[in-house]
Amino acid sequence: MLRWTVLGCHSPYPAPGGATPGYLLETTEHKILVDCGSGVLSQLGKKIAPHELDAVWLSHLHHDHITDLFVLQYAVMMAMQTGQREEPLTVYAPSEPAGWAEKIPYRHFVRHQPIQEGESYSLGDVTIILHRTEHAVPCYALEVRQGERVLLYGADAGPSTSWESMGSSPDLFICEGTYLHRDLPPHPVGHHSVLQAAQAADRIQARRLLITHLYPEYDPDDLRAEASSAYKGEMWVAQSGWTIRL
Repeated sequence: MLRWTVLGCHSPYPAPGGATPGYLLETTEHKILVDCGSGVLSQLGKKIAPHELDAVWLSHLHHDHITDLFVLQYAVMMAMQTGQREEPLTVYAPSEPAGWAEKIPYRHFVRHQPIQEGESYSLGDVTIILHRTEHAVPCYALEVRQGERVLLYGADAGPSTSWESMGSSPDLFICEGTYLHRDLPPHPVGHHSVLQAAQAADRIQARRLLITHLYPEYDPDDLRAEASSAYKGEMWVAQSGWTIRL
C-alpha cells in the first residue's frame, strides 16, 4: 500500500484554513511526513497523532516547507515525556542552508539525518531515492518505490530540472505549479508554471499528476484548464485533506 495525503498545498503562505506544503506518506509499515510547512501540524492531527510518525523528510529548508517542524519538536518532546513515544524522531533533510539545518535537532527528541543527491534509503517496505532539482537552495525530489509502484514528489523545481533522469511513467507525479504561465517572472528560477508542470508530466509519461504548491489567490478552475492543455492523463489540483491511493 502507498497512500499520499495532502496536508498543505499552498505557497508562499496558506489559504484560510489551509497550510503550506506538507504531505502524509503512508506505506504498509510506516507513516512519513514529507515537508512540514505552516499549518501542516494542525492538518496532520486530523489523520494521525504526531507521535505516530516514523520519520520526517524535508525536501529543502525554505520557510514554507519547514515552519511547523519547530512546533512538531515540542509535540515529540511531550510524547516522549508522557510515554506515548520511546524513540526520537529522525528528520531527513539537507545540511544547507547551515543556519536552518542546525535548528533541526532538538535535544534528545529530534535528530537530523543529512541527505544528498543520489542517495537511497530503505524504510521498511519502501525505497526513497533522492534527485536534485533546480532551486535556490539544495532541494531534492523524492522517488518513492514500493515493488512496481512509483511515486515521484517533485518538491520545488524550476523548468531546467531533469525529470527524465528520474525515470519514466511514475504512477503518481506530484509537481509544483507556483505560477499561472501568464505570471511567470521574466527570468524564473526554481519554480514551474502550471503549464510547465503539465508538460513535464507529459514528457515523463506520468500516469497521474497532482499539481501543488499553489498561490492561494488563483482560481482552481484556471489551474486545471492550464494543466489540461498540455497533459491528457488523470490530473488533480491539490486540496488539503485529499488522499490518493496507489
